[in-house]
Amino acid sequence: MRNIKLTIEYDGKGFNGWQKQPDKLNIQGEIEKAISTITGEKIELIGSGRTDRRCT
Repeated sequence: MRNIKLTIEYDGKGFNGWQKQPDKLNIQGEIEKAISTITGEKIELIGSGRTDRRCT
């Protein structure tokens, strides 16, 4: 097993939060699918972060 640090920023509109949820579109699941497609390996992300809303 190897650990890789990713620093990402995303617009969560249209998603049902970060954490994987059955039958719902979520950030964690989409990133895991993309990385698995690239590497051919089963991926499990562990995330931490902030949910601050950006003011414009």
